[in-house]
Amino acid sequence: MPEGDTIYRAARALQKAIGGKVVTGFETGLAKLARVNDDAPLVGRMVEKVESRGKWCLIFFSGDLILVTHMLMSGSWHLYRTGERWQMGRGRMRVVIRAGDEKENWEAVGFNIPVAEFHTARSLERSGQVPKLGTDILSESFTVEDGVARMAAYGRENPDAEIAVVLLNQRVLAGLGNVYKSEVAFAAGVNPFRAMKTITPREMELMVDRSQRYLKANVVDGKGDGIVTYSGNRRTTHAMDREERLWVYRRQGQECRRCGATVMMRKQGVQARSTYWCPECQPWVGDGDAPVGRAQPVRGREVP
Repeated sequence: MPEGDTIYRAARALQKAIGGKVVTGFETGLAKLARVNDDAPLVGRMVEKVESRGKWCLIFFSGDLILVTHMLMSGSWHLYRTGERWQMGRGRMRVVIRAGDEKENWEAVGFNIPVAEFHTARSLERSGQVPKLGTDILSESFTVEDGVARMAAYGRENPDAEIAVVLLNQRVLAGLGNVYKSEVAFAAGVNPFRAMKTITPREMELMVDRSQRYLKANVVDGKGDGIVTYSGNRRTTHAMDREERLWVYRRQGQECRRCGATVMMRKQGVQARSTYWCPECQPWVGDGDAPVGRAQPVRGREVP
């Protein structure tokens, strides 16, 4: 599923392929994008830059036009040489941007994209979502100190908020998704259901540090040890085997890789997202009994 690392890699690939090139064609299956293109055609504009902000991908065109997309659970950007066969059916296409120069031409195709909007710089600044993001963990300006400060400030205002829900809050730390939420909490030894008022400054530091390390490790460019998140090989352990790449995510009922206890799973938050943890490595701290999860794998499709 697309998280901050996936969007970062997508933006980087789009920038390499179509950044600095002139748009030669544009298609969309979304009426609101088509209306903007009818009034202010993209053809002839230059792709000035492509960047990621948390889980958002922004494509900047000359003439003050920005395409903002969010993949949610199933969206993806693909790159094809002009004329190359698409790997998904045309019915899943939402956006096609053709761009090129004398040397090469590309088609950037957005499939199953649920959120796509055109903005100007001014309307983007007024948007209720993108500008209010916390600092992107993968941005050059991000520091662990800044992340800890934002998390601590949120905790003071929301002392009863559960830490794993806070890790998913893009206005606190931009880029983490459901996989990293569970993995980061495990790496820091923090029970994901603990209230913010029980989290120590050192635990916050560990979680922010691991968040940055994991995301950076999963956007390594090049071959060799580079991790290709596009094909689902996200990794938080040091194992090379794809079956051993994660500590706890989707491993309920299996042995913890550290202590041998049984990994648990429980739905969490208003969106009922699946949270995974080791009750031994991530002990309970707080009032009342420790949360109890499911130890048996869930049959059928679960909410990730």
